[in-house]
Amino acid sequence: MKKFFAIVLCLAFSVVLHAQKDVTKFLGIPIDGSKTEMIQKLKKKGFSSVPGYPDVLQGEFNGQDVHVFVVTDNNKVYRIMVSDQNELDEGNIRIRFNTLCKQFENNSKYISFTNYRIPEDEDISYEISAHSKIYEAKFYQAIEKMDTLTLQHELLEELHSLYTPEQLENPTDEMKEKITKISIQKGLDILEKKTVWFRIMENYGKYRINIYYDNKYNEANGEDL
Repeated sequence: MKKFFAIVLCLAFSVVLHAQKDVTKFLGIPIDGSKTEMIQKLKKKGFSSVPGYPDVLQGEFNGQDVHVFVVTDNNKVYRIMVSDQNELDEGNIRIRFNTLCKQFENNSKYISFTNYRIPEDEDISYEISAHSKIYEAKFYQAIEKMDTLTLQHELLEELHSLYTPEQLENPTDEMKEKITKISIQKGLDILEKKTVWFRIMENYGKYRINIYYDNKYNEANGEDL
């Protein structure tokens, strides 16, 4: 049984359970804590407050002039939003979007499952105006702290609620398939907590990109309703 789980964990998913402190990072800074603390940390990275708007930062990020917004829930930071300062036309926003996709795809710190690049012959403005199409791409920061024993423990707990010890000692092919699906889903659930995504924003025929770094451990889940 242990050997089977080891095979499942190695082959089904290359990332494993988080420690709570293994959260999404922006420029190496964990997206956590208070807004005041986060703003101070970002200023140490070279960002400065926008005159008249002390909670909005400005500076350079990945070769672009940007504004940076710190978003909180219950006084805990759960999102950093990075917004282009300069708007682009349709041709250049396609290049910008596709370049970002390539950069994330080639960065070993990120995992993705989909090709989000915009085809050269696609009419972006038409798709947005006529079909309300949203151009966005989603990536996941890879898990840094590998804890296979903890993941195995969680898997065993769930499987013991589904099967008897005797069944688990001699799993059928159908059981093995289900166990694999459960392990993959657990890995996906973990990755979802460390989401980094970006979207094209349109404003009267001009475009910019917003990038969102989300720590979903701190995101509201209806607790205050």
